[in-house]
Amino acid sequence: MEFTAKLSYARVSPQKARLVLDLIKGRRVEDALDTLLYAKQGIAPKLYKLLRSALENANYVSAEKGLDVDVDRLYVKRAIANDGPRMKRIRPAPMGRAYRYQRRISHIELALEEKGAGNGKAGLVETVGEATPAKKAAKKIVKKAPAKKAAKKKAPEKKKGPAKRPAKKK
Repeated sequence: MEFTAKLSYARVSPQKARLVLDLIKGRRVEDALDTLLYAKQGIAPKLYKLLRSALENANYVSAEKGLDVDVDRLYVKRAIANDGPRMKRIRPAPMGRAYRYQRRISHIELALEEKGAGNGKAGLVETVGEATPAKKAAKKIVKKAPAKKAAKKKAPEKKKGPAKRPAKKK
């Protein structure tokens, strides 16, 4: 089951928000919280609060619906920053002119999901020493041929132009 939280009209450009969201995408909630806690970007505290909200939503929904959700197994499934409306502003320019610029706003959405909750990825962990006979047969050691030395490049010959004429005497 997916647990979401949304932050609308955040006063940050979506590009800047995506830089921080990429840090936490696919990580466990505990690791993502630690990452956001120590991130230097200005949007990080808001994203930390949003992630905590999604975690509380997971706790609340699991209690209300009687679901058995293990909070330790939750991970950030989806982290999206979309464009919101833009605020148009004007900056004074030389000679009585005005330059227009835009303040960008973003809508941010986080979705959490429990690892192995019906998505078919549970139980696919393989131990290090364990290998099937087919995998053993597939592991062949291939020796590479020694690399050939590159041929030396010749220096380009200088082009001879027309001979210089001596200066005329008066």
